[in-house]
Amino acid sequence: MRLRQLHLLVVNGITFIRVPFILAFLVLALYHGWGVQRHLLKEAPSPSLIGAWIAVACLTCSALTDLFDGALARRWKVVTKFGAMCDPLMDKVFYLIVFPTLLWLLPIGKPEERWHALFMVILTILYLLRDQWVTFLRSVGSLYGANCAATFLGKLRTAMTFPLCGVIYLYIMVYTYPKDTMTLFRWVVYTGEAVAILLNFWSLYVYTRNYLPYIKRSISEK
Repeated sequence: MRLRQLHLLVVNGITFIRVPFILAFLVLALYHGWGVQRHLLKEAPSPSLIGAWIAVACLTCSALTDLFDGALARRWKVVTKFGAMCDPLMDKVFYLIVFPTLLWLLPIGKPEERWHALFMVILTILYLLRDQWVTFLRSVGSLYGANCAATFLGKLRTAMTFPLCGVIYLYIMVYTYPKDTMTLFRWVVYTGEAVAILLNFWSLYVYTRNYLPYIKRSISEK
């Protein structure tokens, strides 16, 4: 019993440690972005990339926690309903912090990226709306004993989004790269964002289809 409790503590700890990593990314990324902005206005020298690379490391560690908490929970056979609900909550925290941060950083040093920033606004809204809808579906499904664990498609969406955010941040960070390199990098980012939106809608459809019987049942009951 004590070993199980220790395993639960480790798994839940890995899940919740995602938040400090994300907050560290927020602080470091904003600090570096502010330095870049001041440099472009000729108010300060070019900022050191050390803080930016540490921000990338924090973002990477945050993504790895999402990979390891579930894997360890299954390996140690300590999968719980609490963990199944906490994991999507941590994903929402990730999106709520990282997406707005990228939105603020994107036009810095790249005035031509204003339309890209608008696209990111749309992507952010779609992601957050999808997550709120899935939370509602799970709430209704839980009333009837539904399995509220994330689907494979939902996990794939998350697994793809975390590194995508890292790639977008790297794209923002290397504003001094040659134009031809940045053009290739830009299309990699655009492609990733388009795939992310497609996965978002596909995941939305699958979750809605899976929980539709519970929605119909809840509507018909008094």
